[in-house]
Amino acid sequence: MKLFIASALMLLAPALALAQTPAKPETKAAAKSEAKAAAKPAAKSDAKSAKGSEKASAKKAVAKSEPTSSRTQLKSATNQVAAGIIAAEAALSPAELAIADRVHTGRMPCELGAFVTVTAEPATPGHFHVEGKGFKYFMSPVATTTGTVRLEDQKGGAVWLQIANKSMLMNQKAGQRLADECMSPEQQLVAEAIKKNPPVSVLEPISK
Repeated sequence: MKLFIASALMLLAPALALAQTPAKPETKAAAKSEAKAAAKPAAKSDAKSAKGSEKASAKKAVAKSEPTSSRTQLKSATNQVAAGIIAAEAALSPAELAIADRVHTGRMPCELGAFVTVTAEPATPGHFHVEGKGFKYFMSPVATTTGTVRLEDQKGGAVWLQIANKSMLMNQKAGQRLADECMSPEQQLVAEAIKKNPPVSVLEPISK
């Protein structure tokens, strides 16, 4: 009986071995399918989180750009208003513009080797830059009763006076004459003519 059982077991052993060996591939396939199934939700969740972060960053960028654009618009509007106020203040009357037409411009020699340069400002008609060594003024014409051409820089306290034969620059605040005997080419001609034919003084007696 023992021999019969032993021989039966020997015959069944290969069958048991064959039955046990296919279990390994099935286990590997099951593991792979489980890994794929787990990877898909993880990939989907990663993609969703990436999309969510992109949307959040885009919203932040839009939120940041909106205040910047509004500030830029506000700054530009403020600058426009300021420019309008300056232009309105700088606007001259017809009489003042007529005085401005008579102003001599250019680089003019003055006494003691000094020079004064008078330049018209194209942005604000009738206004002038008057500058030299150690000073620079922005001036506008002022009407006078004597007909003398007068330019003033009210902030700087400077006055430019132009008569037929010369011009002079004074600082009224300091009570100082900055330049004298300044002459444009036209004024030099008048000065030479006066030297040749000096005007009669009202104090001199009239010759008979």
